[in-house]
Amino acid sequence: MNIQSNPGQQFAHTFAAAWTRLQRQLDNQLGMIRGISLAEYRLLKGLAESPRSMASRVDLAAAVGLTPSAITRALRPLEKMGLVSTVKAKRDARLAIATLSPAGAELLQDASGVVNDTMDAILGRAPRTSAEIGLLSEALSELARA
Repeated sequence: MNIQSNPGQQFAHTFAAAWTRLQRQLDNQLGMIRGISLAEYRLLKGLAESPRSMASRVDLAAAVGLTPSAITRALRPLEKMGLVSTVKAKRDARLAIATLSPAGAELLQDASGVVNDTMDAILGRAPRTSAEIGLLSEALSELARA
């Protein structure tokens, strides 16, 4: 079967393959060294970057690209580990606010070092990508907004 693909489709496949490989390597390193997944790291980072390190589940979902129900499921283990706490909003009991705990902030700091080291190693094996990292980041940001 001969399936024709245009440059956009080829880009989508190549990007997906690159992301899968990158995600797997980051997941492995974060899991071995800090005991969290890349998805959990992204949640902690999203909370840390929120005002006062607090966010509603809806706002956190928008920040990390998940649904609010996925955020609810993902936050539960982080709460059990003491990395995040959740409180009901005073004005609306249906609204839950997630807060990064001091232990969560400390773990995030350590995990950020793991991510930095892992990315340095990966980019060291991809010199052309490393040389164009700023341009690539801008292009992917544009794609994320499209």
